Amino acid sequence: MGFYNEGTMSQSTSSTQPGRQANVLGGELQPCGLNPVTGFFRDGCCRTGPGDVGLHVVCAVVTDEFLRFSLARGNDLVTPAPHYGFPGLRPGDRWCLCAVRWKEALDADVAPPVILEATHFSALAYLSLDDLRRHAATAADDTGIS
Repeated sequence: MGFYNEGTMSQSTSSTQPGRQANVLGGELQPCGLNPVTGFFRDGCCRTGPGDVGLHVVCAVVTDEFLRFSLARGNDLVTPAPHYGFPGLRPGDRWCLCAVRWKEALDADVAPPVILEATHFSALAYLSLDDLRRHAATAADDTGIS
């Protein structure tokens, strides 16, 4: 896509220490969600690494509209899957979304609000910082890490 800043490529994307990774604002990556526990590594952070082909790096506050959109695309985020330790999401939950799925939702005008401080810098390979900023979560969207 072309929004990726080549200067950030020297930063690790697979560190086992989530606090050492950068967010889209250039600061330290913050946790996204602990209830339910999110992230590709299920550590609460939207960090990425080998095996994360979906690039689960956008920390979003999911909305009913987005959950219905995702379900229509074949990704059921609502139905619990206990065998995977997945309780199902409800509007207002924080969740690490795939960068490409968030872009699809943006193009369909259903992109959920994002937590910029908890969105990994690698999202900028697919998304513009301007789009992310336009969809930054406000206090009304987000009650904080749960």
